[in-house]
Amino acid sequence: MQVIGRVNPNNTITGLGLNEVAKVFYNLNEPQLYERAIARDEGVVAAGGAFAAMTGQHTGRSAQDKYIVRDSDTEDTIWWANNAAMSPENFARLRADMFAHTAGMELYVQDLYGGADPEHRIKVRVITELAWHGLFIRHMLRRPEVSELDDFEPEMTILNLPGFTADPQRHGTRTQTVIAGDLTGRLVLIGNTEYAGETKKSVFGFLNYLLPAKGVMPMHCSANVGDDEASALFFGLSGTGKTTLSSDPARALIGDDEHGWSANGIFNFEGGCYAKTFKLSAEAEPEIYATTGRWASVLENVHIDPQTRLPDFDDGTATENGRVAYPLHYIPNASQTGQAGHPRNVIMLTADAFGVLPPIARLTPSQAMYHFLSGYTAKVAGTEKGVAGTQATFSTCFGAPFMPRHPSVYGNLLKGLIAEHDATCWLVNTGWTGGPYGTGHRMPIRVTRALLAAALDGSLNDVPMRVDRNFGFEVPTSVPGVTGNVLDPRATWGDAADYDVQAAKLVDMFIKNFAEFEAHVDDAVKAAAPAAA
Repeated sequence: MQVIGRVNPNNTITGLGLNEVAKVFYNLNEPQLYERAIARDEGVVAAGGAFAAMTGQHTGRSAQDKYIVRDSDTEDTIWWANNAAMSPENFARLRADMFAHTAGMELYVQDLYGGADPEHRIKVRVITELAWHGLFIRHMLRRPEVSELDDFEPEMTILNLPGFTADPQRHGTRTQTVIAGDLTGRLVLIGNTEYAGETKKSVFGFLNYLLPAKGVMPMHCSANVGDDEASALFFGLSGTGKTTLSSDPARALIGDDEHGWSANGIFNFEGGCYAKTFKLSAEAEPEIYATTGRWASVLENVHIDPQTRLPDFDDGTATENGRVAYPLHYIPNASQTGQAGHPRNVIMLTADAFGVLPPIARLTPSQAMYHFLSGYTAKVAGTEKGVAGTQATFSTCFGAPFMPRHPSVYGNLLKGLIAEHDATCWLVNTGWTGGPYGTGHRMPIRVTRALLAAALDGSLNDVPMRVDRNFGFEVPTSVPGVTGNVLDPRATWGDAADYDVQAAKLVDMFIKNFAEFEAHVDDAVKAAAPAAA
């Protein structure tokens, strides 16, 4: 085995059992990984110097091909109604076959941190078949100092082999694609998908399992902080605006996707951002747009003109889930530490496909827990394989695919932290108004930004409010700088009676969805449910 790069000599991949690999590149930096990816014809150089790759059949997460090993340690701690189980025997066969598959291969190893807070971070070793996957995850996780690599011993390992195909009969999988996590052995195996997001989400899933036992709340959210040192959290699924809305030139970006909330405050899990690019424009999202022309940013599933090498963000032929991955320092006002104090505001983002919810509403702590556990939003085309158009859905904790434990664990942690630190909670609709998807139109981003600015600077607390007759939360009736009737969604519809019908349908969906959580919440949270017609 030929070894290139810097690694702890007492902790190489041979210790894991990968003994037949031909060549291993340890901890290459960005220029080296970029160079290897181009030399191996894994993608192309885009205008401005970004690296552009296409991922073939998988252009989003393969949520139905994800498994957790069910053993004595996980039997009573995993939310099995939401997580597919794999037997230890099937995982052992999968591991043996994937390890055998590496014989004679060239692999890339990155030793990185998951988590900015030294007290709660985890050491992660990522082993990839593709050099550009190494570049991607080097952007996405937190990079140790070179001196820290000398005694680096991983607490979690991910082996990502897109060229390996699982055997459903031999490995107990649904298809030839697999993302299998052994929480006890702290090993994740990924096969038959080039979609890079699977690797980063695997780290998130591990932290979602480990941190609650330490009293730390793991969150699928973005975060930023103002000059007054007051931070804000933005919960939401992909496509609801987490990345866009947290990238605010007036506030320092902590991170765009995954954070923890501990007794020390909030901290980013990652060292980079993974932003959606479909319909991306310099006018609406200048900070993110600028990263697409930066050297070594990774453009994933973005159409590149073969002559000019310019990206076309309006081309959704391959997928509407095109992405750009870049290190946090590519955002001019990004936090250097990835940490901030306790949040003053907690924002829950939803893309309401029914056009019923107002652009912003203030929640009581019990209403906040109700909507957190409900996780109402819409799946946007391409975010997951098989999703076309926009589909209304409920994804508890605004991230059900990444929640190994029961939602009540995360809900109670969040409720306690909100109460302890007196955070104000808001529900923000970045979805549709004036009618449902297909009839109405998307909420103007200028309106959302104006309302969020007012919430974050405290001025929204001083405007007149009405109580929504369907959901019981408070909705502003007038806000300086916000014109028209957008604050009252019923008034934006051509026929108010049609709005009432849609509102009743949505209320009924909320009530039916929440039935599974009622045994796990107190009476105040139950009372926060919308009023049935």
